[in-house]
Amino acid sequence: MSISATEAVTGGGLQALAPATTSATSPDKDMFLQLLVAQLRYQDPMNPADTGEFLSQSAQFTALEKMQDVADQTALVLGAQMAFGASSLVGREVSYTLADGTEGTGTVQGVTFEASGPVLDVDGTDVPLVNVLTVAGGASAATSAGSGTSSASTSATPARP
Repeated sequence: MSISATEAVTGGGLQALAPATTSATSPDKDMFLQLLVAQLRYQDPMNPADTGEFLSQSAQFTALEKMQDVADQTALVLGAQMAFGASSLVGREVSYTLADGTEGTGTVQGVTFEASGPVLDVDGTDVPLVNVLTVAGGASAATSAGSGTSSASTSATPARP
């Protein structure tokens, strides 16, 4: 639904714009829209706002929406990457630190995907992926670089968000 600036001002202000916004809009985006509508509502009729300025603000609002769309898509890609990364850890040995400070090591038995992110089942203990410190490789792993000996483990440290 598209609403012109005139309809927004004459048709009830922000209430007329409510259907055009979604529940996923950010507070900054809503505030920008409220300020723009207030500017139109309270302008001096004998000295209206410059149309160039209005178009500039509209372009900025559109750019903000597009940047939010890109950020949303990037978050989806990151979530998919985390899911694939977590599922590739099944059968591998990991070391971790839990929120209460306990440390442990074990083999990943499975992965569950929760709203907060992937959670590994490490020998019966639920470990969020972000708490994994190192991953020991399986049969396809290379030589550990720092030890000077050939072993079947390599270490990887995941990036922290």
